[in-house]
Amino acid sequence: MTSPLPLGGPAGERPLTVTELATLAKEVLESAVPPVWVVGEVSGFRKHANGHWFFTLKDAGAKLNCVMWRADAARASAPPQEGMQLFARGSLSLYPPWGETRFMVRDLLATMEGGLQAALLERARASLEKDGLFALERKRPLPPFPRVIGVVTSPSGAVWRDIVAVVGRRWPSVELVLIGAKVQGEDAPADLRRALALADRLETLDVLIVGRGGGSKEDLWAFNDEGVARAVAASRVPVISAVGHEGDVSLTDLVADARAATPSAAAEKAVPDRVELLHRLDVLRGSLASGATRRVALVGEQLRHAATRMARSCERITDRGTGRLRDARTRMGLAAERMVEARRAEVARLAGQLDALSPLRVLERGYAVARDADGRVLRRTADLPPGLGFRLRVVDGEVRARSEGTP
Repeated sequence: MTSPLPLGGPAGERPLTVTELATLAKEVLESAVPPVWVVGEVSGFRKHANGHWFFTLKDAGAKLNCVMWRADAARASAPPQEGMQLFARGSLSLYPPWGETRFMVRDLLATMEGGLQAALLERARASLEKDGLFALERKRPLPPFPRVIGVVTSPSGAVWRDIVAVVGRRWPSVELVLIGAKVQGEDAPADLRRALALADRLETLDVLIVGRGGGSKEDLWAFNDEGVARAVAASRVPVISAVGHEGDVSLTDLVADARAATPSAAAEKAVPDRVELLHRLDVLRGSLASGATRRVALVGEQLRHAATRMARSCERITDRGTGRLRDARTRMGLAAERMVEARRAEVARLAGQLDALSPLRVLERGYAVARDADGRVLRRTADLPPGLGFRLRVVDGEVRARSEGTP
């Protein structure tokens, strides 16, 4: 906890805390000095466990504490060596906890001894940066499965043989096209520009490798030529720059779409590894088979559950249907019984009516019915002439009779 500040200093002003002054100094320093390139000799390099780089740039008159954060250091080809002359691009800042002024480095670029060459390199670098040719957003991805790869390098050097060997081992189906060019000496920049222009006219190319083996800084100088760097940046297809060894970074490396430390590494970047790809395919095939098996098992289990649910539903439906059928049968039985009783009562009623109308009932009251031999009912006296035989129906049977005439 900080102690309360006095109300005023010797001049009546509120004094600043150390933190406030350091923060103010940091803000003034960062706003006053824009990002710049600094050239100097590397001293006291150390790499922190978290990946940050710490070192000093010095010349005859001063030293500058430098830090390069992990994300920026990852873009560099290799850590700088003790005593190496470098161009470093960054901005000044102040680290309040230590009260230390630091140069926050974003990019490193190897330079050469000698004032004229260093000046030429810095002028070319500044021109390329001004035109945005170092910007990460302009860099294109490499094609995953190229069919034709162009290689700009010396036909007599080991670079071409190394690239052929690596590509033949990793992805032998690709076609390699050698575009020969000088890679060192006074004529090298013009010859490299000619080769790059020729490569740009080859419509079948999918990617281009520009490279040479290791050598002194003077041997690699052609790849710091501004015209060569601009030709690389203008290439129709993505370019992999493979110039020198791990510690060498040229302008061609900075403008290319990808950078490899060696030509062999460039060949590895350009093509996939068929052995690794086949292994990945085997793993993927196994994963797909396992996934399909699990899916089939899951679907089978879901179908079994669905069948069980359907069977239970059918049982419930059957039980409800059976109950309804029993109820309907009971209701139909009762309805049939009531209908039979109703019909029986109706028949009895009609039978009673018929019985009441029956001639036998008349006969029971003491009447008789006369019929002739043909069965015709004899109703009048005229129907019974004297001597006519007829049958007389009484209540309990028939008797024979004969007419004697009217009285």
